[in-house]
Amino acid sequence: MKVLVTVKEVAEADDDFAIEGTDIAESDLEYDLNEWDDYAVEAAVQLAEAGVADEVVTVTVGPERAEETIRMALAKGADRAVRVWDDALEGAFADVASKVDLFEAVVAEEEPDLILGGVQAADTGFGATGVALAERIGFEHAAVVNSLDVDADADVAHVHRELEGGVEELTDVDLPAVLTVQTGLNEPRYASLRGIRQAQRKEIAAKDLADLGLTAEDVESALTITSMYEPESESDAELIEGDASEAAGRLAEVLREKGVGA
Repeated sequence: MKVLVTVKEVAEADDDFAIEGTDIAESDLEYDLNEWDDYAVEAAVQLAEAGVADEVVTVTVGPERAEETIRMALAKGADRAVRVWDDALEGAFADVASKVDLFEAVVAEEEPDLILGGVQAADTGFGATGVALAERIGFEHAAVVNSLDVDADADVAHVHRELEGGVEELTDVDLPAVLTVQTGLNEPRYASLRGIRQAQRKEIAAKDLADLGLTAEDVESALTITSMYEPESESDAELIEGDASEAAGRLAEVLREKGVGA
């Protein structure tokens, strides 16, 4: 069984940041592996350690800088990685449909039996890529998975999902399938020094649009960012100062003015 894990390098802004054009200044951003994807990587590696999966491959869309993030997934036990990038993607906003176009082409090459990914991205908050990919490639799917048991002999995944309102669902999903996982599915491991050294020797295959049989028009986003700005905030909150007696007196006065209390 081959497991393909979609991973994303997410950006986190400093507390104080500048906006340059339609994005946050590069110098004010720090990059890391998406938290939800970390759980997906751990799930795949555990399947390999249990003898269920024969190979774990990660795939990401990102520039060369993203290889540092991918190496962390390799250091945690993934066997190899695919990084998709092209000059045509530079500065473009990749919406869900565009990412699915790219992942679909990779899936066609890799032919995985199971695709795992995080249920959402920490930076954009999007949570549609995994489900949209399953629909595109015709795989069964389940989202918000927080427990997973794969029976490779029966080609089925036994999954537990926690839905809205505290509803819990136990269901079987036929393989091949796409599963998007929730935090709490497992306890992601730290990359060991040995794993980090081994990751430096593992393959990261860089592919551009031509390699995947795609053109810039094929992955053109339907969404365009026209501007970015910090919203202005207004508040009429009053900070009450003074000792306890003075603060209590002022608080009582404010409450009376607001019609609270006798």
